[in-house]
Amino acid sequence: MSALVAVAGATGRIGRRVTGLLVDAGTPVRALGRDPEKLAALPAADTRTASYDDAGAMWAALDGVGTLFLVSAHEGPGRVRTHATAVDAAVAAGVRRIVYLSYLNAAPHATFTYARDHWHTEQHIRSTGVAFTFLRDSTYQADLAAMTSPEGVLRGPAGDGRVGAVTHDDIADSATAVLLATGHEHDSARYDLTGPEALSFAEVAAALGRASGRTVTYVPETRDEAYASRSVYGAPDWEVEGWVTSYEAVAVGEMDDVSDDVRTLTGHPPQSFDDFLAAHPRSYRHLLPH
Repeated sequence: MSALVAVAGATGRIGRRVTGLLVDAGTPVRALGRDPEKLAALPAADTRTASYDDAGAMWAALDGVGTLFLVSAHEGPGRVRTHATAVDAAVAAGVRRIVYLSYLNAAPHATFTYARDHWHTEQHIRSTGVAFTFLRDSTYQADLAAMTSPEGVLRGPAGDGRVGAVTHDDIADSATAVLLATGHEHDSARYDLTGPEALSFAEVAAALGRASGRTVTYVPETRDEAYASRSVYGAPDWEVEGWVTSYEAVAVGEMDDVSDDVRTLTGHPPQSFDDFLAAHPRSYRHLLPH
């Protein structure tokens, strides 16, 4: 199998990190993305412009690649079809292994609508017969900070549920460890990538309060209240449903998993939310006085 690793979605928050780690490890890397200017800023010398839904461009970009790291596409009603196009192009180009960045507890009837897309994508990858590894990550710790309003309110229908949120760095480290493996130890494996603890949204708010030095509160919402409070953004129905159901998945216990897979893959423990906030004050700068 070719040693060349392609990172699809290389200019995103995970792909950019993984590309850099692979380059640092001396692994031949081909970075794929839609924006040539962003690709040019990456450390990889081999870059190709391609969109997941362009089968011809993906096939050309993946020619000679042995392993594909497939970061999921931006959310949208046609995302499963977009993923299938990229996967089929990879198989046609001769890719022998796909490492897919999926989502925790992906299932056909998952509460979080986007998690359903990930399950269907996993099934399509399985159907191709290529070797695969699924990395199912939890909510991003950075997103928990971003979900809090400048007024210091974290609002949503999460009830008293808990979430084992994880950092982008821990996901990238885990993905890189799998991609650097030269044997078959990760074939057909699924890893759940979480933080070291599952926090309630009240505890998330308290951690943000400690970090920012101001009062941050969690305000539980009903489903109707959640849809109403988000209607002001003018987003399409499918997107608002994704926002709301991401909280509801927490409420029903689909996001409270805590796994040791980050440590197993990387050799280091996953970062806690408090430690993340201490290391990344920019993540909550909207909460700080201007």
